[in-house]
Amino acid sequence: MSDSPIKTERRGHVLEVTLDRPKANAIDLATSRIMGDVFRDFRDDPDLRVAILTGGGEKFFCPGWDLKAAAEGDAVDGDYGVGGFGGLQELRGMNKPVIAAVNGIACGGGLELALSADIILSADHATFALPEIRSGTVADAASVKLPKRIPYHIAMELLLTGRWFDAEEAKGWGIINHIYPAADLMAEARKLAELLASGPPLVYAAIKEIVREAEDMKFQDAMNKITNSQFETVEKLYTSEDQLEGARAFAEKRNPVWKGR
Repeated sequence: MSDSPIKTERRGHVLEVTLDRPKANAIDLATSRIMGDVFRDFRDDPDLRVAILTGGGEKFFCPGWDLKAAAEGDAVDGDYGVGGFGGLQELRGMNKPVIAAVNGIACGGGLELALSADIILSADHATFALPEIRSGTVADAASVKLPKRIPYHIAMELLLTGRWFDAEEAKGWGIINHIYPAADLMAEARKLAELLASGPPLVYAAIKEIVREAEDMKFQDAMNKITNSQFETVEKLYTSEDQLEGARAFAEKRNPVWKGR
C-alpha cells in the first residue's frame, strides 16, 4: 500500500524497510503491528537473508512512541504486534542479520529500535537520547540492554539524565559501529548487506541463536549446550548441505555456494 507508514523493497536477498511516517517517523500501535508483520515475514522467507531498517526523510530515524497518538487514545500497554514495539524487540527466532541505518534523530523507543538490530550504521548528523524520564516513563528496553553493552555508569547516566549525545560519542561507547556522511549512509548499508547476504545463512542463524540464548548462561553451560546439539540452529547447520559445501569449497580452493539448507 502506497499510504502505508512502512515501505519495503527487495534487493536480491536483502529487504530494505523504511519507517516513513511524517513528520517524525514516530510509531503508534498500528505502525508497530505493521512492522511486526514485515519483520516476521522477513524472518520466515527463505529467500531473504539480511534486512536494513532506516527512516524516511533526512531529519528523523525515529523518535519512538507517538505521544500524539497516545494522547488520542493509543494505550502505552496496547497491542504492539507480533514483534513487540517496532516489530523487532521481542520477535522470537529472528536468526537473520538486521542492519539499522540511522539517518537522523534516534531517541527514546527509536534508539531502542536501533539497539534491536545487529549492526548500527549512523549518518554523521544523527543524534541520540533516552528522554523518557521527562515524560514520566521508563526506557524499558534500553534499561535492560544498555548496561549490558556499554559501561554501567555511562548507561546509567544516559538513562537517568536523558541527555542528548552525537554520533561520535555513540561510536566511542560502542553503541554504533560506523559513521558515514548522510549522502553515503544507504550505499554503505547496502554494501554491508550484500556482503552479509553472500555469506552462509545457516551459520548466521547459529551465531544469532547462540549469542541470544547464551547471554544469561554460564560459559561452560553454553558450550555444553552447543556440543550436545541442543541449539536447533546448530544441529541444523551440522547436518546441512551448506556445511558440506563449506568443507568442499575450502578443499577445492573456490568460493562456496550457500543454499541455506
